[in-house]
Amino acid sequence: QRRVHGGIIREEAGSAKMSVQKKERQPNVNTFGEQVPYGDPSWYQDWNSPYYDESHRKFRSAMREFCETEIIPYVAEWDEKKAIPKTLFRKAYEAGWLPGVVGAWQQQYAGDRIAGGVLVSQWNAFHELIMLDEISRCGSGGLVWALFGGLSIGLPPVIHFGSEYLRQKVCRPCLTGEKVICLAITEPYAGSDVANLQTTAVKSADGKHYIVNGEKKWITNGIYADFFTVAVRTGGPGMGGVSLLLIERDFPGVTTKQMQCMGVWSSGTTYITFEDVKVPVENLIGKENEGFKYVMFNFNHERWSMACQASRFSRVLLEESMRYAFKRETFGKKLIEHPVIRLKLAHMARQVEATSSFLENVTYQMSTLSKEEQFKHLGGPIALLKAQCTTVFEYCAREAAQIFGGLAYTRGGQGEKVERLYREVRAYSIPGGSEEIMLDLGIRQAIKKATTSKKKSSKL
Repeated sequence: QRRVHGGIIREEAGSAKMSVQKKERQPNVNTFGEQVPYGDPSWYQDWNSPYYDESHRKFRSAMREFCETEIIPYVAEWDEKKAIPKTLFRKAYEAGWLPGVVGAWQQQYAGDRIAGGVLVSQWNAFHELIMLDEISRCGSGGLVWALFGGLSIGLPPVIHFGSEYLRQKVCRPCLTGEKVICLAITEPYAGSDVANLQTTAVKSADGKHYIVNGEKKWITNGIYADFFTVAVRTGGPGMGGVSLLLIERDFPGVTTKQMQCMGVWSSGTTYITFEDVKVPVENLIGKENEGFKYVMFNFNHERWSMACQASRFSRVLLEESMRYAFKRETFGKKLIEHPVIRLKLAHMARQVEATSSFLENVTYQMSTLSKEEQFKHLGGPIALLKAQCTTVFEYCAREAAQIFGGLAYTRGGQGEKVERLYREVRAYSIPGGSEEIMLDLGIRQAIKKATTSKKKSSKL
């Protein structure tokens, strides 16, 4: 006997005939949410999944309760104010999920209390996916980035490469929501071209400080930040001259100004100026002139995180459209009764579901591969995943706006989420690596891997 898809196939000796004894399908007691068609991932509905266990289900329930109580009712208000209350960081920690945004749970700095009673030993990339997914149900990239856009990319370099002095100074207060950190790489003259950044850090005559001068632009959480993980030039041109420094807000010469952007208003997008800032040499993260490597180390996780968010935003747009289509009447019948509207919803649904499967597949690799293997194998696929998620996000934003009509052109009201997310598409398709760069990277990495494999096989 061999088991196949819930049935038992019996192969008869000497005969090609097979009989299939089907098991009676038990009702799925793990359905979750309101069951709006395609409004949640398939494992929330009446589908089986190999990826999730009871710890994930408990964590999901805790995350949804927190988001529906502490976040969703206030999103529109915070977005209009272009800021979130700083108390929300601490609430997120006390609820048992904020430290999870940096990847592996850092028990030595964040303790062992995880939402839903999840054990530190159980924590994996799927818990983080659930966390990002549930928070993104609020339909605001600004809120999502405000809460952990800086923490998820600014703290990992300190965790993985910082000295014990820096880790003790920064990790605990940031992971517990007492302090805020951000990553300052992008400049007015260098975005994706990190190797050619121009902010300089020159050692003082006594060798005790770096004197930092330069500007950083479009820095998420910069206006809230107490700490800045800053990419600077300490050596010659190119990637070999880049270092990372931890700069503190109270250092003289640090100036921040919130930028007025198309979307993600509450995220605190910031223009930062460093003028003769004296930074103790003890604040060097890792080794001098090796900062480019540290920046690259976290790119996979950053892009995966953005993909998680964009994937749920696409689903939010589909869910909102589905709800509206059952409510709105035109020409004497509900929108959902018009074939053209059902066609739009179908095209949204097929892309959302395919993207979700791609995302779960990559997440499984992150859960089972070592950091070294991830760095070696996942750079290209994650780049393609990010591009897939953002292009589907853009498609769904357009189609949702067409379904909502004038309501999607108006801030607030029934089309609130659609209008806001439509403005935030570019915030996902450009930062973290533009779609064009991601698509090219995905193919270049695949070609490189295939060429290497071919050379190895030819030697055998």
